[in-house]
Amino acid sequence: MIKLQRTIKKPASFSGVGLHTGHQTTITFKPAPLGHGIVFVRTDLPGSPEIPADIDHVVDITRGTTLKKGEAKVCTVEHVLATLAGLQLDNLRVELDSCEPPVGDGSALPFVETILKAGIQEQDSPKDYLEIETPLFYSEKEKGIDLVVVPSDDLRITFMVDYRNPALGTQYTSLVSLEKEFVEEFAPARTFCFFHELEELYKEGL
Repeated sequence: MIKLQRTIKKPASFSGVGLHTGHQTTITFKPAPLGHGIVFVRTDLPGSPEIPADIDHVVDITRGTTLKKGEAKVCTVEHVLATLAGLQLDNLRVELDSCEPPVGDGSALPFVETILKAGIQEQDSPKDYLEIETPLFYSEKEKGIDLVVVPSDDLRITFMVDYRNPALGTQYTSLVSLEKEFVEEFAPARTFCFFHELEELYKEGL
């Protein structure tokens, strides 16, 4: 079955405090035309510079994902991007009046609820897909990271993490259907840190 590109029906906003910066900020999701992709817009900066949400603009992944183009950047965007991927949105302008989205309750759910209230609109063109034709492997032994990607007609994700902390142990989950599982089971998952990390974060001004 051919799936069409998707955007939202009307603008929708959510306000709050940034997780690391502490800045009061408003994020506004706006519809975008076919082929536009996901683009962040810093409305608080002169000329409202735009930053495409793609791998070429990732400049830092320390305690969050930071995107940058020229002098403009947006940080801690992973819950926003998880929302847009989980809701299978292709074309969107994401306006911010600060450098960081509001944290809400620490999950993707506030962004999901904001977008669902606005409504999702199918567009008159098929989605573009990255097709994986052969298995891919990536490993960082010193960090204990292993990634394996295999060809499939459907998106399925299996994830296991072990922080080597007795309070958590090994955690495992599997996603087999974005439509059936993302909003109810994955969007409410909240970010966290360990108590011993707080002093280090505070020293870094986060």
